[in-house]
Amino acid sequence: MSSWNSGRIIGQKPPLKPKEVWAIRTRLQMLSAVRDLALFNLAIDSKLRACDLVAISVADVAISGRVRDRAIIIQRKTGRPVQFELTDQTREAVAAWIGTRRLGERDYLFPSRVHALPHLSTRQYSRVVERWVSSIGLDPKRYGTHPMRRTKAAHKKTGNLRAVQLLLGHKKLESTVQYLGIEVDDALGISEQVEL
Repeated sequence: MSSWNSGRIIGQKPPLKPKEVWAIRTRLQMLSAVRDLALFNLAIDSKLRACDLVAISVADVAISGRVRDRAIIIQRKTGRPVQFELTDQTREAVAAWIGTRRLGERDYLFPSRVHALPHLSTRQYSRVVERWVSSIGLDPKRYGTHPMRRTKAAHKKTGNLRAVQLLLGHKKLESTVQYLGIEVDDALGISEQVEL
């Protein structure tokens, strides 16, 4: 008799390492995968949950044909706003995608190919992430949409957990500590290094 978790990876999945981010990004550029490059870069920059990422509209990130430097999204889970920066490479990728699809400000940034759905589903996004990680030789069972959310926050060189908490849109600092996979003692050590 096998257990419910037989063959599954239990516990927190790791975020992508910087070299893995660059490997996926380079592969998508070489394949001229315009949508996937925009989706990947936006996922890394925004640190949004999958449900919020797939529901972004063009107006959320662009105005009058110009992709914004920063965006604010109201999170579905918490109802709270979270702000994020769009890097140059993300702005370029998003602009290329908007231009390729001729999307208007009222359109979803990642419309569904299934006519019954308005935008890419979280399940389809999950499949896309599996393809990305598999394409660079990683085990797709070890990665998913949630580690995409954690990737940039996990590699921030900051001792300011409050800043990371705001970037992730967490209500409690304890959630951020747990989310990043660091121990409370380590978190206190980081906080103590910050002089105010």
